[in-house]
Amino acid sequence: MSTLYLVATPIGNLEDMSLRAIRVLREIPLIAAEDTRTTRVLLDRYQIQTRMTSYHEHNKATKLKEILAALDAGDVALVSDAGTPGISDPGYELVVAAIARGHTVTAIPGPCAAISALVVSGLPTDAFVFEGFPPRKAAALARWIERIGHEPRTIVLYEAPHRLTHTVEALAKAFPTRRLVLACELTKMFESVWRGTCAGALDHLRTHPPRGEYVLVLEGSQPEQPESWPKTRVLEELKRQLAAGATRRDAARMIAEQSGWNKRDVIALLHTSGCSLEDSNDEDLRRTED
Repeated sequence: MSTLYLVATPIGNLEDMSLRAIRVLREIPLIAAEDTRTTRVLLDRYQIQTRMTSYHEHNKATKLKEILAALDAGDVALVSDAGTPGISDPGYELVVAAIARGHTVTAIPGPCAAISALVVSGLPTDAFVFEGFPPRKAAALARWIERIGHEPRTIVLYEAPHRLTHTVEALAKAFPTRRLVLACELTKMFESVWRGTCAGALDHLRTHPPRGEYVLVLEGSQPEQPESWPKTRVLEELKRQLAAGATRRDAARMIAEQSGWNKRDVIALLHTSGCSLEDSNDEDLRRTED
């Protein structure tokens, strides 16, 4: 069986091409390219003469059989306009079909705009989710906004320049104070990475009209911190717990768990409120303080 190579190509700077990618593209019989004109610039840079055929969103239905036939006869490489093929492009269907036919599918790793933006964003990278392009229609976009509103992981997405302001407006309305990073033209001459809040991003775009392809990195939802009880409520609850027979130690622990107060602060309040610690049942509380 033949091998389908998923070859990552530069997202801007042509020097990011790997040595292995150059070798494979030189040796295989056919390259399936999302845009043959864009890929030709890259191939010319590295003196690669391999035959190309187009494979993109608008011809994938008709071209799939042709490329699978070529794969039956020999190895094929798949490349996108830029970055790692299979991410927000028609590579997925070809991969599934190649696997179904028993061919080997392997990746030649390299540039990826989503990962590049994530690692320079300054937002958490230990857990993240890639959302591709947001929905275009208003109702679908509203449902999408509601769904990601509950997502605790960092969210990475793509957006075209002509739709960027519209998408950021929706994010700013839903999450005005949540952190957002706008990464544009990564690895290119006019690379820019803007960091701020969703509301701030909207102000930024009003004075810096979007140009080029953007990667957005959005902070995940943060767990709501319970509002701390006021001092009067803590005192009332202390009195209620003690009257019910709880030891001061247990009362302090239970109130700390519910009130947002630190346990030591609750204990200190026992002193300042005039409560005595002489009760023999509260030996553990005196040791806690010591």
